[in-house]
Amino acid sequence: MKPIYLNLSKPADKLPTGSSRFWGNPDLPNGTDYPTYTDEDGEEYHYEFVCQINLADIAALDTEGILPHKGLLSFFAKIDYYMGNFDNDPGVSGYISDTDDVKVLFFPEVDDTFQEIVLIDDDDEQVNPMELKINFAHSNKQYGSDHALLAPPNHREWETWDPPYEDWQILLQIDSDEGDDFHLNFLDWGVLDFLISPDDLRNCRFDNVRAIVLST
Repeated sequence: MKPIYLNLSKPADKLPTGSSRFWGNPDLPNGTDYPTYTDEDGEEYHYEFVCQINLADIAALDTEGILPHKGLLSFFAKIDYYMGNFDNDPGVSGYISDTDDVKVLFFPEVDDTFQEIVLIDDDDEQVNPMELKINFAHSNKQYGSDHALLAPPNHREWETWDPPYEDWQILLQIDSDEGDDFHLNFLDWGVLDFLISPDDLRNCRFDNVRAIVLST
C-alpha cells in the first residue's frame, strides 16, 4: 500500500464545513459532543483535535480501497504535553497506548447537520491552533514532513509491534512540526502513530485505535 501524505499549507480563506483540515476545530453532527476524557483525579479535559479527513479527498489515491471513500474521519489525542503544556501528563508515550489516549470518530456521511465546534479559553480566545489546509499526495518531497495516512513503520526500530499488536497498521502518522502558533515535538522530533488492527480497518471500525510515539 502506498502512503498518502498530508501536505499542509495556510488556507487563503476559511475552510468549508466538512472539509479536510489539520488543527483548527472539528466539524461534528448535531448531538455529537466534542470528545473528552477524565483524568485520575476525576477532572474532565478535551482531547486535542489533530485533524479531520474528508475521505472523498483521498479516494483517487487509495487505489486499493483500504479506507472508505466517503464520510469524515476525525482524529483526537492526548498530546498537550508535546505541544508545550508540560504540566499535563504526556498521554501517549513510547508504548502502545490504551484506547482512551486517542479518539477516532468516523461519520459515514457528511451533511448539513455538521457544524464547527470551537473551544474557547477564559480569555475568549480559540484554544486550538489555527486551521491548515491539507493537500493529499503520494509524495511529501516538497514539504518534508511525514504526516501520512497508511504510513509504513519507517520510524520503528524493531521488526514488529509488541504483542498482541504485531500485525497492526499505521492508520495515521503525525510528524513533529511547527507553525506560526504551534510547536509540536514528539520526544526529540519523533512521530505519533495511530494504530489499527487489520480486521477493524477492513470493517471500518475505529473505536479500538491506539497510538505510540516513536523517536530515534
